[in-house]
Amino acid sequence: MIHPQFAAETAAAHFAAYPADPERDRILAALESFARQRPGLEYGNYGDPVSYRAESRAITRDLHHVYTLLRRVQLAPSITSAALKEAFRAFSGRLSWDGSKLDYCAGQYFATEYRSAVCAVLASALWAYWRDNAPEGLDHPGDYLRAKARREFGRTIAGRWFD
Repeated sequence: MIHPQFAAETAAAHFAAYPADPERDRILAALESFARQRPGLEYGNYGDPVSYRAESRAITRDLHHVYTLLRRVQLAPSITSAALKEAFRAFSGRLSWDGSKLDYCAGQYFATEYRSAVCAVLASALWAYWRDNAPEGLDHPGDYLRAKARREFGRTIAGRWFD
């Protein structure tokens, strides 16, 4: 196990190797803020309390996935603002960054899908980052990347966002 002091020094040295990217920080802050907003579920759209609570739990689970994926992207300083902008093509491009704010075009029901869009963008950025840093000569790079996602996040997140 690495002593916490040495781990902090190692992390600081790792981050110091990359130039500051203020747009990257703005994008990540905007994604977090966007995901943290209340979903605004309308109880009248559900026939009973059971289905309403089930939908609410699924939306909350997506928020936990956002936090997990966001933290991993934050810890990879080589994922630049340019890479994040490329990742906005995920989720059919419905979530977009215009240089100062996020814009989202809902498909069916905003409350159930906006956090999924954030997860898809973050997973796409991580996938591209891992793909670019994968070992040379892999027979099946997709299998390698999915296995890496399972090691990093566990079966649930990997199966949902990296399959």
